Amino acid sequence: MGGEQILKPTNAPDTATAFITKTGIEPDRFVPLPPSISDQVSTACRRLRPVQPGLERSRIQGPARVVGGRGLPFDEEAKLVYGVVLSLRNMVKKLSGRDEAFTSYRTSNYKLHLYETLTGYRFVLLSDPSADSLRFVLRQLYTGPFIDHVVRNSLVEMDSRTEGIDNDQFRAAVDRHMRGLSMFGT
Repeated sequence: MGGEQILKPTNAPDTATAFITKTGIEPDRFVPLPPSISDQVSTACRRLRPVQPGLERSRIQGPARVVGGRGLPFDEEAKLVYGVVLSLRNMVKKLSGRDEAFTSYRTSNYKLHLYETLTGYRFVLLSDPSADSLRFVLRQLYTGPFIDHVVRNSLVEMDSRTEGIDNDQFRAAVDRHMRGLSMFGT
């Protein structure tokens, strides 16, 4: 199995955090994207450097970073989120007896929103627990920046199992889109 990509604009549990994942990919290959809107959304955020394909994570990022003061390195937090999404999705399918869609869950610290495409990509956004559904934002990220800068870009390798999707134009478009949302007013 191969790589996976995560879009993570912020580490703060009380602000929006976005992830993008591809179905059937090992969770130990998450690739963090640099934060951008986090500077305006929360002062509790830290910047992450992107992991370049083919380079060791520890060489670029140094030792595992602690996320949100909870004592978890980013890689471990990413694996946990990936596992929770898959587990809850499977549990919903088994309990419902139908093909029900798992769309979100809430804890006392955050709310996770999930949008899964027919092509198997999963877009995840972590937000404040009191936030309304943000699936529309995830759908907009898929139909806008993802389609424009990943799917329609012949230079982007669509089989992200080995190196993940690494596209600066996509990152910039997601950043512009998130900054343009009224809920993240400047």
